[in-house]
Amino acid sequence: MEFNIAFIGFGVVGQGLAEILLEQEQELKEKYDFSFKVVAISDAVKGSWYRRSGLDLKKLLELVEKQGDLKGFADGIEGWDSIKTIKETNANLILELAWTDLKTGEPAITHVKTALENKKHVVMTNKGPIALAVRELLDLAKKNGVEMRYEGTVLSGTPALNLGLYNLAGSGITQAKGIVNGTTNYILTEMEKGLSYEDALKQAQELGYAEADPTADVEGYDALGKIVILANTVMGANLSKDEPPCEGITNITAEDIAKAKEEGFRWKLIAGAELKEDGSVEAYVRPEKIPLDHPLANIMGPTNALTYTTKYVDEVTIVGPGAGKLPTGFAVLTDMLDINRIVKE
Repeated sequence: MEFNIAFIGFGVVGQGLAEILLEQEQELKEKYDFSFKVVAISDAVKGSWYRRSGLDLKKLLELVEKQGDLKGFADGIEGWDSIKTIKETNANLILELAWTDLKTGEPAITHVKTALENKKHVVMTNKGPIALAVRELLDLAKKNGVEMRYEGTVLSGTPALNLGLYNLAGSGITQAKGIVNGTTNYILTEMEKGLSYEDALKQAQELGYAEADPTADVEGYDALGKIVILANTVMGANLSKDEPPCEGITNITAEDIAKAKEEGFRWKLIAGAELKEDGSVEAYVRPEKIPLDHPLANIMGPTNALTYTTKYVDEVTIVGPGAGKLPTGFAVLTDMLDINRIVKE
Protein backbone atom coordinates (compact mmCIF):
# COMPACT_ATOMS: atom_id res chain seq x y z
CA MET A 1 0.00 0.00 0.00
CA GLU A 2 1.19 3.48 -0.85
CA PHE A 3 0.14 6.36 1.38
CA ASN A 4 -1.09 9.51 -0.31
CA ILE A 5 -0.49 12.22 2.27
CA ALA A 6 -2.29 15.54 2.76
CA PHE A 7 -0.86 18.15 5.13
CA ILE A 8 -3.50 20.28 6.85
CA GLY A 9 -1.23 23.04 8.06
CA PHE A 10 2.32 23.59 6.86
CA GLY A 11 3.93 25.49 9.71
CA VAL A 12 7.03 24.60 11.68
CA VAL A 13 5.97 20.99 12.39
CA GLY A 14 4.81 20.31 8.85
CA GLN A 15 8.01 21.66 7.40
CA GLY A 16 10.07 19.64 9.88
CA LEU A 17 8.28 16.46 8.85
CA ALA A 18 8.70 17.33 5.16
CA GLU A 19 12.46 17.68 5.68
CA ILE A 20 12.60 14.28 7.38
CA LEU A 21 10.56 12.62 4.62
CA LEU A 22 12.83 14.02 1.92
CA GLU A 23 15.96 12.92 3.75
CA GLN A 24 14.70 9.46 4.76
CA GLU A 25 12.49 8.46 1.83
CA GLN A 26 14.72 5.67 0.57
CA GLU A 27 15.44 4.25 4.03
CA LEU A 28 11.74 4.35 4.95
CA LYS A 29 10.98 2.29 1.86
CA GLU A 30 13.77 -0.22 2.32
CA LYS A 31 13.67 -0.64 6.10
CA TYR A 32 9.97 -0.22 6.88
CA ASP A 33 8.27 -0.86 3.52
CA PHE A 34 6.75 2.61 3.82
CA SER A 35 5.90 4.12 0.45
CA PHE A 36 4.34 7.54 0.15
CA LYS A 37 3.78 10.64 -1.86
CA VAL A 38 2.56 14.03 -0.65
CA VAL A 39 -0.44 14.90 -2.81
CA ALA A 40 -1.82 17.95 -1.01
CA ILE A 41 -0.94 20.80 1.31
CA SER A 42 -3.62 23.12 2.66
CA ASP A 43 -2.52 25.98 4.87
CA ALA A 44 -4.85 28.87 5.69
CA VAL A 45 -2.00 31.39 5.55
CA LYS A 46 0.66 29.96 3.24
CA GLY A 47 -1.65 28.63 0.54
CA SER A 48 -2.87 25.31 -0.82
CA TRP A 49 -1.92 22.94 -3.64
CA TYR A 50 -3.14 19.54 -4.81
CA ARG A 51 -1.65 17.25 -7.43
CA ARG A 52 -2.99 13.71 -7.71
CA SER A 53 0.34 12.24 -8.79
CA GLY A 54 2.28 14.01 -6.02
CA LEU A 55 3.76 17.41 -5.22
CA ASP A 56 7.43 18.38 -5.41
CA LEU A 57 8.10 18.59 -1.67
CA LYS A 58 11.61 19.94 -2.11
CA LYS A 59 10.37 22.85 -4.22
CA LEU A 60 7.58 23.61 -1.75
CA LEU A 61 10.04 23.76 1.15
CA GLU A 62 12.33 26.04 -0.83
CA LEU A 63 9.41 28.38 -1.57
CA VAL A 64 8.37 28.59 2.08
CA GLU A 65 11.93 29.25 3.19
CA LYS A 66 12.45 31.92 0.54
CA GLN A 67 9.14 33.82 0.66
CA GLY A 68 7.13 32.46 3.59
CA ASP A 69 4.31 31.00 1.51
CA LEU A 70 3.49 28.63 -1.36
CA LYS A 71 2.48 31.25 -3.93
CA GLY A 72 3.89 30.72 -7.38
CA PHE A 73 4.34 26.96 -7.03
CA ALA A 74 2.21 26.50 -10.17
CA ASP A 75 2.18 22.72 -10.37
CA GLY A 76 -1.27 21.40 -9.57
CA ILE A 77 -4.63 22.74 -8.41
CA GLU A 78 -4.40 25.83 -6.22
CA GLY A 79 -6.62 27.18 -3.48
CA TRP A 80 -8.61 24.29 -2.00
CA ASP A 81 -9.56 24.86 1.63
CA SER A 82 -8.93 22.26 4.33
CA ILE A 83 -12.31 20.53 4.15
CA LYS A 84 -12.28 20.26 0.35
CA THR A 85 -8.71 18.95 0.56
CA ILE A 86 -9.69 16.28 3.08
CA LYS A 87 -12.82 15.20 1.23
CA GLU A 88 -11.96 15.45 -2.45
CA THR A 89 -8.27 14.70 -2.86
CA ASN A 90 -6.96 11.15 -3.30
CA ALA A 91 -5.18 11.41 0.08
CA ASN A 92 -5.69 8.39 2.33
CA LEU A 93 -3.63 9.77 5.23
CA ILE A 94 -4.45 13.19 6.68
CA LEU A 95 -1.92 15.03 8.84
CA GLU A 96 -3.71 17.53 11.10
CA LEU A 97 -0.96 20.04 11.86
CA ALA A 98 -2.99 23.25 12.11
CA TRP A 99 -3.00 25.63 15.06
CA THR A 100 -4.14 24.43 18.47
CA ASP A 101 -7.21 25.79 20.24
CA LEU A 102 -7.72 24.13 23.62
CA LYS A 103 -10.97 26.00 24.27
CA THR A 104 -13.01 24.75 21.31
CA GLY A 105 -10.68 22.32 19.53
CA GLU A 106 -11.64 23.92 16.23
CA PRO A 107 -11.05 23.85 13.35
CA ALA A 108 -9.06 20.70 14.11
CA ILE A 109 -11.95 18.62 15.48
CA THR A 110 -13.90 19.22 12.28
CA HIS A 111 -10.82 18.34 10.22
CA VAL A 112 -10.35 15.05 12.06
CA LYS A 113 -14.04 14.09 12.01
CA THR A 114 -14.25 14.84 8.29
CA ALA A 115 -11.19 12.67 7.58
CA LEU A 116 -12.42 9.74 9.67
CA GLU A 117 -15.93 9.91 8.20
CA ASN A 118 -14.34 9.76 4.76
CA LYS A 119 -12.39 6.64 5.83
CA LYS A 120 -8.97 8.30 5.86
CA HIS A 121 -6.28 7.65 8.46
CA VAL A 122 -5.32 10.60 10.68
CA VAL A 123 -2.13 11.62 12.45
CA MET A 124 -2.08 14.83 14.47
CA THR A 125 0.06 16.93 16.76
CA ASN A 126 -2.92 19.10 17.61
CA LYS A 127 -3.80 18.83 21.31
CA GLY A 128 -7.28 20.34 20.92
CA PRO A 129 -9.19 17.37 19.46
CA ILE A 130 -7.53 14.87 21.79
CA ALA A 131 -7.96 16.91 24.97
CA LEU A 132 -11.62 17.61 24.17
CA ALA A 133 -13.00 14.68 22.17
CA VAL A 134 -10.62 11.72 22.17
CA ARG A 135 -13.22 9.04 22.97
CA GLU A 136 -15.63 10.24 20.29
CA LEU A 137 -12.85 10.41 17.71
CA LEU A 138 -11.41 6.99 18.54
CA ASP A 139 -14.90 5.49 18.27
CA LEU A 140 -15.39 7.22 14.93
CA ALA A 141 -12.07 5.85 13.65
CA LYS A 142 -13.02 2.33 14.72
CA LYS A 143 -16.47 2.64 13.13
CA ASN A 144 -14.91 3.62 9.81
CA GLY A 145 -12.09 1.09 9.89
CA VAL A 146 -9.24 3.60 9.96
CA GLU A 147 -6.45 4.51 12.37
CA MET A 148 -5.88 7.70 14.38
CA ARG A 149 -2.59 8.50 16.10
CA TYR A 150 -1.40 11.50 18.16
CA GLU A 151 1.95 10.77 19.84
CA GLY A 152 3.17 14.32 19.16
CA THR A 153 0.48 15.89 21.36
CA VAL A 154 2.45 15.03 24.51
CA LEU A 155 6.20 15.71 24.79
CA SER A 156 6.66 16.06 21.04
CA GLY A 157 9.17 13.48 19.76
CA THR A 158 9.85 12.02 23.21
CA PRO A 159 7.59 8.94 23.09
CA ALA A 160 5.56 9.45 26.26
CA LEU A 161 2.30 7.95 25.00
CA ASN A 162 3.87 5.05 23.13
CA LEU A 163 5.99 4.19 26.17
CA GLY A 164 2.88 3.90 28.32
CA LEU A 165 0.70 2.20 25.73
CA TYR A 166 3.13 -0.32 24.30
CA ASN A 167 6.47 -0.66 26.10
CA LEU A 168 4.84 -0.61 29.55
CA ALA A 169 1.71 -2.51 28.56
CA GLY A 170 0.81 -4.89 31.38
CA SER A 171 3.20 -3.22 33.83
CA GLY A 172 0.37 -1.95 36.03
CA ILE A 173 0.77 1.81 35.64
CA THR A 174 -0.51 3.54 38.76
CA GLN A 175 0.83 7.04 38.25
CA ALA A 176 2.34 9.35 35.65
CA LYS A 177 3.92 12.62 36.61
CA GLY A 178 6.38 14.89 34.95
CA ILE A 179 7.62 18.13 33.51
CA VAL A 180 5.62 18.49 30.32
CA ASN A 181 6.11 22.21 29.60
CA GLY A 182 9.60 23.37 28.67
CA THR A 183 8.85 27.08 28.99
CA THR A 184 8.02 26.94 32.69
CA ASN A 185 10.92 24.61 33.39
CA TYR A 186 13.27 27.06 31.70
CA ILE A 187 11.89 29.95 33.76
CA LEU A 188 12.26 28.06 37.04
CA THR A 189 15.82 27.03 36.07
CA GLU A 190 16.79 30.65 35.39
CA MET A 191 15.16 31.84 38.62
CA GLU A 192 17.32 29.36 40.51
CA LYS A 193 20.33 31.06 38.90
CA GLY A 194 19.19 34.38 40.35
CA LEU A 195 16.88 35.95 37.78
CA SER A 196 13.51 37.37 38.78
CA TYR A 197 10.38 35.75 37.37
CA GLU A 198 9.87 38.74 35.06
CA ASP A 199 13.44 38.65 33.72
CA ALA A 200 13.37 34.87 33.27
CA LEU A 201 10.10 35.11 31.35
CA LYS A 202 11.48 37.88 29.15
CA GLN A 203 14.56 35.77 28.41
CA ALA A 204 12.35 32.77 27.55
CA GLN A 205 10.40 34.95 25.12
CA GLU A 206 13.58 36.27 23.50
CA LEU A 207 14.80 32.70 22.98
CA GLY A 208 11.49 31.59 21.49
CA TYR A 209 10.54 29.28 24.36
CA ALA A 210 7.61 31.48 25.40
CA GLU A 211 4.98 33.22 23.28
CA ALA A 212 4.31 36.95 23.41
CA ASP A 213 1.27 35.94 25.47
CA PRO A 214 2.71 33.28 27.79
CA THR A 215 -0.55 32.59 29.66
CA ALA A 216 -1.04 29.03 28.38
CA ASP A 217 2.43 28.08 29.62
CA VAL A 218 2.87 29.97 32.88
CA GLU A 219 -0.69 29.35 34.14
CA GLY A 220 -0.35 25.63 33.43
CA TYR A 221 -3.01 25.25 30.72
CA ASP A 222 -0.65 23.70 28.17
CA ALA A 223 0.51 21.15 30.75
CA LEU A 224 -3.11 20.48 31.71
CA GLY A 225 -4.06 19.61 28.14
CA LYS A 226 -1.15 17.18 27.92
CA ILE A 227 -1.82 15.36 31.20
CA VAL A 228 -5.52 15.00 30.32
CA ILE A 229 -4.51 13.44 26.99
CA LEU A 230 -2.08 11.09 28.73
CA ALA A 231 -4.52 10.10 31.48
CA ASN A 232 -7.30 9.38 29.01
CA THR A 233 -5.06 7.54 26.56
CA VAL A 234 -2.71 5.52 28.76
CA MET A 235 -4.63 5.18 32.03
CA GLY A 236 -8.17 4.73 30.72
CA ALA A 237 -9.56 7.91 32.27
CA ASN A 238 -12.39 9.96 30.85
CA LEU A 239 -11.41 13.42 32.05
CA SER A 240 -12.47 16.71 30.51
CA LYS A 241 -9.78 19.36 30.21
CA ASP A 242 -11.54 21.62 32.74
CA GLU A 243 -11.93 18.93 35.40
CA PRO A 244 -8.46 18.65 37.01
CA PRO A 245 -7.18 21.43 39.29
CA CYS A 246 -4.57 23.61 37.60
CA GLU A 247 -2.05 26.03 39.09
CA GLY A 248 0.84 27.64 37.25
CA ILE A 249 4.15 29.15 38.36
CA THR A 250 3.26 32.84 38.59
CA ASN A 251 3.17 32.76 42.41
CA ILE A 252 6.59 31.13 42.82
CA THR A 253 9.07 33.68 44.20
CA ALA A 254 12.85 33.79 44.34
CA GLU A 255 12.54 33.28 48.09
CA ASP A 256 10.51 30.09 47.54
CA ILE A 257 13.20 28.71 45.24
CA ALA A 258 16.06 29.59 47.61
CA LYS A 259 14.29 28.07 50.62
CA ALA A 260 13.50 24.84 48.75
CA LYS A 261 17.14 24.50 47.73
CA GLU A 262 18.25 24.87 51.34
CA GLU A 263 15.87 22.05 52.30
CA GLY A 264 17.14 19.72 49.55
CA PHE A 265 14.27 20.31 47.10
CA ARG A 266 13.70 22.03 43.77
CA TRP A 267 10.48 23.58 42.46
CA LYS A 268 9.04 22.10 39.26
CA LEU A 269 5.71 22.55 37.53
CA ILE A 270 4.37 19.01 37.69
CA ALA A 271 1.54 17.51 35.68
CA GLY A 272 0.35 14.28 37.23
CA ALA A 273 -2.28 11.56 36.95
CA GLU A 274 -2.91 8.91 39.58
CA LEU A 275 -4.98 5.73 39.54
CA LYS A 276 -7.19 5.51 42.64
CA GLU A 277 -8.35 2.35 44.45
CA ASP A 278 -11.85 2.68 42.98
CA GLY A 279 -10.42 2.65 39.45
CA SER A 280 -10.88 6.36 38.81
CA VAL A 281 -8.02 8.59 37.70
CA GLU A 282 -7.27 11.97 39.23
CA ALA A 283 -5.09 14.48 37.42
CA TYR A 284 -3.60 17.85 38.32
CA VAL A 285 -1.10 20.52 37.37
CA ARG A 286 0.71 22.36 40.18
CA PRO A 287 4.15 23.50 41.35
CA GLU A 288 5.78 20.86 43.56
CA LYS A 289 8.94 20.68 45.59
CA ILE A 290 10.79 17.64 44.24
CA PRO A 291 13.58 15.96 46.28
CA LEU A 292 16.95 16.58 44.64
CA ASP A 293 17.59 12.83 44.38
CA HIS A 294 14.50 12.30 42.19
CA PRO A 295 15.16 12.12 38.41
CA LEU A 296 12.68 14.93 37.72
CA ALA A 297 14.57 17.35 39.99
CA ASN A 298 17.58 17.32 37.68
CA ILE A 299 15.68 18.14 34.49
CA MET A 300 16.77 21.70 33.74
CA GLY A 301 16.11 24.28 31.03
CA PRO A 302 13.48 23.64 28.35
CA THR A 303 13.80 19.85 28.60
CA ASN A 304 10.78 17.66 29.43
CA ALA A 305 10.56 14.43 31.41
CA LEU A 306 7.91 11.98 32.52
CA THR A 307 7.99 9.28 35.22
CA TYR A 308 5.64 6.32 35.11
CA THR A 309 5.13 4.49 38.40
CA THR A 310 4.23 0.85 37.79
CA LYS A 311 3.35 -2.25 39.78
CA TYR A 312 6.01 -4.51 38.30
CA VAL A 313 8.96 -2.35 37.22
CA ASP A 314 8.73 0.44 39.80
CA GLU A 315 9.54 3.84 38.24
CA VAL A 316 10.50 4.43 34.61
CA THR A 317 11.53 7.94 33.55
CA ILE A 318 11.82 9.22 29.99
CA VAL A 319 13.65 12.46 29.18
CA GLY A 320 13.79 14.49 25.97
CA PRO A 321 12.64 17.56 24.05
CA GLY A 322 9.01 18.56 24.43
CA ALA A 323 8.84 20.76 21.36
CA GLY A 324 10.72 21.70 18.23
CA LYS A 325 10.57 21.42 14.48
CA LEU A 326 12.32 18.10 13.94
CA PRO A 327 11.36 16.33 17.21
CA THR A 328 7.66 16.98 16.59
CA GLY A 329 8.00 16.11 12.92
CA PHE A 330 9.61 12.85 14.03
CA ALA A 331 6.62 12.15 16.33
CA VAL A 332 4.34 12.36 13.29
CA LEU A 333 6.62 9.99 11.38
CA THR A 334 6.52 7.37 14.17
CA ASP A 335 2.72 7.45 14.05
CA MET A 336 2.74 7.09 10.27
CA LEU A 337 5.05 4.08 10.51
CA ASP A 338 2.78 2.55 13.15
CA ILE A 339 -0.24 2.89 10.87
CA ASN A 340 1.80 1.47 8.00
CA ARG A 341 2.67 -1.58 10.13
CA ILE A 342 -0.95 -2.14 11.16
CA VAL A 343 -2.46 -1.93 7.66
CA LYS A 344 0.15 -4.39 6.38
CA GLU A 345 -0.55 -7.00 9.06
